[in-house]
Amino acid sequence: MSDDKTNPWPQWPGNPFALAQQATDYWVDACQRSVLFMDVLRQRGDERNHRAEQTAPHVLSFAFEVILDGRHLARPVNYGLLYIVPPDGVAPDPTKRPFIVFDPRAGHGPGIGGMKHDSEIGVVLKAGHPCYFVGFLPHPVPGQTIEDVCRAEAQFIAKVAELHPKADGKPALIGNCQAGWQIMMTSALNPDLVGPLVLAGAPLSYWAGVRGKNPLRYLGGVLGGTWLTALAGDLGNGIFDGAQLVANFEKMNPSNTLWSKNYNVYSKIDTEAHRFLEFEKWWGNPVLLNAGEMQYIADSLFVGNRLSDAALMDSSGHRIDLRNIKSPIVVFCSWGDDITPPQQALGWVLDLYEDDAALVAGGQTIIYSMHQSIGHLGIFVSASVANKEHEEFTAAMDMIDIMPPGLYEAVFLDKDEEMLQAEIASGDMAAGDYVMRFERRNLDALRKLGGNDIEDERRFATVARVSEINTGLYQTFASPLVKAMVTESGAEQQREAHPLRLRYRMFSSKNPLLDGIPAMAEKVRAERRPVAEDNIFMQMQEAMSQQIVDALDRYRDLRDQATENIFLGVYGSPVLQALVGLRTDGGRPRRIGRDIAREAALNAHRAAAALKTAEGGVTEAIIRGLLYIYRSPEMSAADERAFATIRQLRLRTSDDKELSVTHFKTILREQYLMLQVDEEAAIRDLPLLLPEAPEARATALAIVRQVAGATGTVSGDGAVRLERVAAMFAPLSPKLAVVRKKTKA
Repeated sequence: MSDDKTNPWPQWPGNPFALAQQATDYWVDACQRSVLFMDVLRQRGDERNHRAEQTAPHVLSFAFEVILDGRHLARPVNYGLLYIVPPDGVAPDPTKRPFIVFDPRAGHGPGIGGMKHDSEIGVVLKAGHPCYFVGFLPHPVPGQTIEDVCRAEAQFIAKVAELHPKADGKPALIGNCQAGWQIMMTSALNPDLVGPLVLAGAPLSYWAGVRGKNPLRYLGGVLGGTWLTALAGDLGNGIFDGAQLVANFEKMNPSNTLWSKNYNVYSKIDTEAHRFLEFEKWWGNPVLLNAGEMQYIADSLFVGNRLSDAALMDSSGHRIDLRNIKSPIVVFCSWGDDITPPQQALGWVLDLYEDDAALVAGGQTIIYSMHQSIGHLGIFVSASVANKEHEEFTAAMDMIDIMPPGLYEAVFLDKDEEMLQAEIASGDMAAGDYVMRFERRNLDALRKLGGNDIEDERRFATVARVSEINTGLYQTFASPLVKAMVTESGAEQQREAHPLRLRYRMFSSKNPLLDGIPAMAEKVRAERRPVAEDNIFMQMQEAMSQQIVDALDRYRDLRDQATENIFLGVYGSPVLQALVGLRTDGGRPRRIGRDIAREAALNAHRAAAALKTAEGGVTEAIIRGLLYIYRSPEMSAADERAFATIRQLRLRTSDDKELSVTHFKTILREQYLMLQVDEEAAIRDLPLLLPEAPEARATALAIVRQVAGATGTVSGDGAVRLERVAAMFAPLSPKLAVVRKKTKA
């Protein structure tokens, strides 16, 4: 290649015979690659056609058993609960909490969470947990709604809990992408049913983002709202084609869609074909949704953004308020994710809670982790992510379940020599190659991620109002006419003519023009002559490819910038905002209202806790003492080594039974609330919980010291607090006998 960075083209060799030989080698290689590439496309098309004929196509790489078929429920849906059969040599522990992986129904088929053995499902099985999977069929049950799906998911979760009565903890849920908001809605309506939630790349705050990035959030405004969603549903005869959602994803990155993805296979045909075909099994089989389901999603979430406003209601009048969720919520997102950027994954926290005190008072525990580069799909399918983040989340799930209320960031620390030596001395304190550390954060940490100002919020609120108007006009005047003209056969033909499906069918064995390709490909493989990497024509090919990518990227950037400018200009108009009924005095266009019933219940709970500071035994004393120490700024972070120490010490209940995670969580939440309400009163009454026996008090103090020091030396205010607790755990002073002087008779 040329050393001139401004000129990507290679320098020609001086020897004309060498140039001719390179040209010949390249021509042979290019022709062979072309034949092999056409054969790969043919295999892809045949695979898609085969899967389209199946009743339940999926890409799960694990055997499974059907536990519940959602089509047989009182309110039938096309979802099902599957038990993942452990591979040979893997035996789940019946005392460990079960996990349920929920796949996203965002246009693609099911199975992405278990597409590889190094995956979310594989990690759960390797850790010894029972694992279940919630997938779906490609065709919806007529009339099913999003609420029906939430009800079905609640029944699935209850069934899993019923199947594991000995499990220490409620089922943990993993929701990928769109499945994340789905399980959040289910959990908000059934808060006592679920254990910890893991949201992987899940959008919950659809307006959030930063200018110059995240252009997908402008789509609803540029299209004039969701009336086109209603039109698509009518043209589909009551069915919305998931291929349209997939097409929206593909349009975000035209250089990859139109060139890079296929070119990567063509240029590396000897090594990339298998990976490409495996991925296309999932990508090339879009599923269908009921038009009503998609309209609800578009109106309530994508454009309305009503989930993070607690503005949604179910058919029974119950508010879908994410603040109802009692279980910890783990949010895993990435800066490299252009589908669900960190602002959309975490912005709902800022929507629901005004300050840190409100978050803690609500008893909510939220843990987030942000990968620096992985893309949206990599969050679910990357082996490196599975072997690090998902493995650590799974291993630390019991600890996550007992974390005190508040906002934390999960930080992954490589094990150094000191940690490894400590493990050898005391046993396996933290499984895996990393130690997960939870560092206390405040809401300002989320605000620093960037987001909308008040004017941007008003623009998105304007879009929501315009969408309601346009959709209402369409449904009133145009929808009846469209429905009258559409037939089922016409709708099916329209779906089959979608470019996403058409390209698979054109490059398949159904195309007679490709009849000779398999035989040619077999001959080429037998006579394969790959060209050398330093071939000048191969280098020219790479340079030309890069220029195509750069041109398409420039087009994308110009398109996105124009889209943003149009959005900001049109929906920033004070006239338009006034016409749709928004105030023009500069106030916030939306605000979470006060929930008086919730506040009254929380205040009553806090008042009850304040009266119980003298109640409990040695276990409560140990936990209260540890929480008091960890309230120090220097001790605001905890990692799994401290929790592992507690588990090894096997704290016990008052009836001398080993303390379960569920019971431990209940005690911890009560003790934390006491310290939050009145720290001094809680510490003042701490000695009342301790036994009188010096040996018992010394044993309890040893546990406190061991847990507090599990992650290193305690210093600063943390050390001061530790010594104060130690003084309270010290043996009682002996009682002095009182000698009364006898009085004379």
